[in-house]
Amino acid sequence: MGAPASEVPRVRVAALMTVDDRVVCVRHRAGPRTYHLLPGGGVRYRETIAQALEREILEETGLEIAVGSPLFINDTIDPAGTRHVINLTFAAEVTGGEITSHPADRRVESVDLVDPDSLLTLDLRPPIAGFILEALHSDQPCSGRYLGSLFAHGDS
Repeated sequence: MGAPASEVPRVRVAALMTVDDRVVCVRHRAGPRTYHLLPGGGVRYRETIAQALEREILEETGLEIAVGSPLFINDTIDPAGTRHVINLTFAAEVTGGEITSHPADRRVESVDLVDPDSLLTLDLRPPIAGFILEALHSDQPCSGRYLGSLFAHGDS
């Protein structure tokens, strides 16, 4: 989410996946601040959403995935007007690899396996912990639900 200011929205893909019944999150550092994200990142020009998600998950976590259904769509629009991110969050299944202790993305400090009951205590960006819990506890999670514009104080 550290993209430079732009007149064009940035598309970010993320994966909701679990290992040993815990949610895979990445802890990012932006200057002096740290916060958590679902792993993922930006979609490159001429790259499919699935290709971007597979690439970003491997770079950030060391895990290989099978991309599942879209779960959430939301905007993150900086009130200062410096950034607009369109977040696409997908269900994903871990199919291989191992969690890395040396992520390729230098902003990622660690890959954390988070107990779902602890999600609400994290500084999670965008602030979707409640929606994640809903998806994890539902037999039929909603597919492609638009959550609106979500901005966590300190995202700018």
